[in-house]
Amino acid sequence: MPNSSLEPVDIRILDALQADGRLTNQALAAEAGLSTSPCWRRVRQLEDSGVIGGYRAALDRQKIGLGVLAFVRVKIDSHSEAEAEEFSRSVARLREVIACYSIAGDADFLLQVVSPDLDTYADFAMTVIRRLPRIKEMQTTFVLKEIKPFKGFPVGL
Repeated sequence: MPNSSLEPVDIRILDALQADGRLTNQALAAEAGLSTSPCWRRVRQLEDSGVIGGYRAALDRQKIGLGVLAFVRVKIDSHSEAEAEEFSRSVARLREVIACYSIAGDADFLLQVVSPDLDTYADFAMTVIRRLPRIKEMQTTFVLKEIKPFKGFPVGL
């Protein structure tokens, strides 16, 4: 179900579920302007098509002891597909890396990393990230304050 096939009711459902994934079908139906059976069918269609990929709890990073949020720009030695895949597989296994993007520009990858404190981050950066395959250069940018943390996608944009 690509974006072009999302109807306004689907967008209302998705917006409501992004705001509160624990809504009952009855409450969701009311938000979407549907009766319960059609609402349940639409949610199933959105799940089956992969538009909805799951339901998760939104955790407060700082309240679970992860006070440091950093973005790490990484350049690798080689730009071969095999080496980029090897790097990607290695990064995927790291719990501290909560997101990784292949990017355009003067770096090859952008990692989003969490850590309890700066000392723990420094140890992780020097003993783990620097030892990933084919690392040529890395640069860390620390988040001082989250102005607009991720809350959900702007559906229907």
